[in-house]
Amino acid sequence: MLSDRKIPITRLLALLVLGCLCLTSGSAFAREARSDSQNAVAANFNVLAFYSGTWDAAHIDFEKEANQRFPQFGAQNGFTYTATTNWDQLNNLTASQYQVVMFLDDSPHSAAQRAGFQRYMENGGAFFGFHVSAYNDASGNWPWFNNTFLATGRFATNTWGPTAVTLKAENRSHPSLVNTGATFRSSVSEWYSWQNDLRTNPNIQILASIDPSSFPVGTDPAQTWRSGYYPIVWTNKNFKMIYANFGHNAMNYETNTRLSSTFDSPAQNQFMIDALKWLGGGGGTVPPVDQPSPAAWYSVANKGNNKCVDARAAGTANGTVIQQYSCNFSQAQHFQFQPTSDGFARVNNRNDATKVIDVTGVSAADNAGLQLWTYGNGANQQWQAVSEGGSYFHFVSRLSNKCLTVPGGSTADSTQLVQLTCNNSAAQSFKLTTA
Repeated sequence: MLSDRKIPITRLLALLVLGCLCLTSGSAFAREARSDSQNAVAANFNVLAFYSGTWDAAHIDFEKEANQRFPQFGAQNGFTYTATTNWDQLNNLTASQYQVVMFLDDSPHSAAQRAGFQRYMENGGAFFGFHVSAYNDASGNWPWFNNTFLATGRFATNTWGPTAVTLKAENRSHPSLVNTGATFRSSVSEWYSWQNDLRTNPNIQILASIDPSSFPVGTDPAQTWRSGYYPIVWTNKNFKMIYANFGHNAMNYETNTRLSSTFDSPAQNQFMIDALKWLGGGGGTVPPVDQPSPAAWYSVANKGNNKCVDARAAGTANGTVIQQYSCNFSQAQHFQFQPTSDGFARVNNRNDATKVIDVTGVSAADNAGLQLWTYGNGANQQWQAVSEGGSYFHFVSRLSNKCLTVPGGSTADSTQLVQLTCNNSAAQSFKLTTA
């Protein structure tokens, strides 16, 4: 068995610059490493990652990749990262030593390791598990982990071959999801389903599931999911933990060549970083970055055509159409983002601040039109401003998880705005400018 492997940031950076870690392009990786060094921040919590590196080339490749990328994330986001194949370190591990434990595509094997991990979790530790760490078949015999902690019961089915999916964020107020969209693209993985329906367990909070737009999932007709509900990321409310069902790279098994990366998705990477910050930070919701000031009024201009969100004919009556129109600095084009709860806000119009942007008919359907309506605490009247950087945002409906959209990317004045499944297009991206 390999000895514990501490991965100091300085040593890792030196190796990267020399090109010794050749699983990615050497020159590009060295440039990224130098950037990490320049942007390093002081560490305030410690992560200990357990792996085995002995089973299935796709899992081994993910473990190698994780042991390169997580130290980089740590340097940029304030944590240390230590990787080990010595699972006996779990036997007497305490949260004062390592605030977060990660299982990379494996789980404890001996009774002493399992008992040690349970004590660790029941005494303030935190856990981030990936993919195979939750797998259990007929030979499995750890009821606390599989039934109480993860709540999955037995493994049921999997997809094949590995594919990317669109994930639907089930709880945008959770600290791990505040910087993702209402939907976001995963990296490629093999996906698992379970014996138990996690939705029926009051201790489980599902954080992300496969969005129906992803079906069919898989390339082998005999192992393809064509419909259904599949949780991918969840937490147990009784513990500081997150399980994520990714961590299987696509591989050419004949040549042992990587065909995809678990770190290909920027949104998924952001989720992993925010999840680790929450797990290591001792609680508290992390507010979304770069949020609109609730005291300010803003013009809201579409990225695709530079036209402004506008109340038609400067109307203030219930049912006034919310449209796009050439920016003209009028109060009909001024909006205020007043927080409600859980990261959502009502969007007031300056001509009458009792009126807000509302989805007509309390609809959750694509292409439902937007209007002004007197605020009544409706979920169809609340939006989450999700920062894209550079003062650009997309706006996600609390009711439907769909995005405020210019239909068809139209450039015409007087086009009514709608809600539509989030797709990261310019038609759903808006720049806020203080009015």
